[in-house]
Amino acid sequence: MADISWVRSGPASEPARREPADLADILERVLDKGIVVVGDVRVNLLDIELLTIKIRLLVASVDRAKELGIDWWEHDPSLSSRARRDVLVENRELRARIAELERTPGRDPHD
Repeated sequence: MADISWVRSGPASEPARREPADLADILERVLDKGIVVVGDVRVNLLDIELLTIKIRLLVASVDRAKELGIDWWEHDPSLSSRARRDVLVENRELRARIAELERTPGRDPHD
């Protein structure tokens, strides 16, 4: 495993010293500040773009991500139980509305 060290500086009169950082310190700093990894992969054949993959990775704590305005997991039904409930309620309401429309006299249900 690689030895990772941080340079910690104090007052100007105090020389900087290297202190070893353990994984918990590194993880704490990354989650507190955040880290972004960005990359694109493109596959071309005779100047024709066949495939483009855009990779955007943000590693941060939930609180830090919310500070940055990132909260997509709260609205994704596959990740959030609240969003899943919202989808179920909307689905129920739409089914009731469709059933009501189909019961309307003089209306062809296949229109």
